[in-house]
Amino acid sequence: MECEFPTVNATNEEIRSIFNEVKTIAVLGLSPDSTKDSYRVAEYLKNAGYTIIPVYPKEETILGEKVYRSLHDIPFPVDMVNIFRKADALVAIAEECVKRGDIKVFWAQKGIVNNEAAEQAKSAGMRVVQNHCTMVEHRSLNS
Repeated sequence: MECEFPTVNATNEEIRSIFNEVKTIAVLGLSPDSTKDSYRVAEYLKNAGYTIIPVYPKEETILGEKVYRSLHDIPFPVDMVNIFRKADALVAIAEECVKRGDIKVFWAQKGIVNNEAAEQAKSAGMRVVQNHCTMVEHRSLNS
């Protein structure tokens, strides 16, 4: 599978601003497997003081947090989505973010790019980050 080149992406200064402003992060595709990147990144973000919200089709809790089956099922405001899903799922995720109306940041993890979804999110007023790891970016700003 070939990865698209991201034509929509935040600058380093915007990424710094994102981490200063967001509090709640829905982690889409958060695996209960502690060897998976999604688990390690979510654990890091939780330990860094963010409220993480696992979104996964199974499990009741991950990292001690209640698991929701979809973004739609989360009954309280969410600042950012941190996406660990295949690129072809991003258009539907962007649509769901737009429907919610409260998502400020649409973040696709390292290796995940979908410019159509990114444009959709950006047009709806969200800041967009693609092909960057939240843990790596946060660490680089705090080292």
